[in-house]
Amino acid sequence: MKARRVRVRATQAADIARLIELQRRTYESIAPWSADKFRQQLEHFPQGQVVAELGGRIVGAASSLIVLWDEWAIGHSWRDITDSGTFSTHNPQGRTLYGAEVFVDRTLRGMGVGRELYRARRRICRALNLKRIIACGRLPGYADHAKEMDADLYCRKVLWGDLSDPVLGFQLREGFRFCGIVDGYLPEDAESCGYASLIAWLNPKYDPRKPTRIPEGTIL
Repeated sequence: MKARRVRVRATQAADIARLIELQRRTYESIAPWSADKFRQQLEHFPQGQVVAELGGRIVGAASSLIVLWDEWAIGHSWRDITDSGTFSTHNPQGRTLYGAEVFVDRTLRGMGVGRELYRARRRICRALNLKRIIACGRLPGYADHAKEMDADLYCRKVLWGDLSDPVLGFQLREGFRFCGIVDGYLPEDAESCGYASLIAWLNPKYDPRKPTRIPEGTIL
């Protein structure tokens, strides 16, 4: 039997109810976004919102916005940089695609859904002539080690191969660089104890002589 192929496409307003339900099933300690937040994300930056389908069923999604990174580089929380998920902080003058969220159906992890979503994000970054992608990743394995070590050492042990973290390990395999720890990034994330890993991917095709290109409509 031929394996079904993951298809990534632009998020549409008609997807919102299914995305809320998928997000609810994905996280144990984090509440799903409201329909209004999804709608505002599409209004501010439709080109940065994508879903993954398998057999016609939505099985994952990725959300992003453009920011002026200098405004946030010293420290930030998810709530601040995304304006609580509304993406009103989206700034087309920026050169950084900020990855606000990726979530995948728990029953399909390891099936390449996340890989296709990250691939789509890189395509968006290149198409818009953005300098980089920056994101803060959850550390769902950290809670089991929090009494033994701080979050920075935990991440370094993942880099060294002494520990395994499903999110950071995946991001490293996708070509992202670990840049440090953000404390208090998502306080309600109990699995990560509120911490996140700051990661970056540099666009090898970025041309500083050319402006950011944001076309009308969607990219994918």
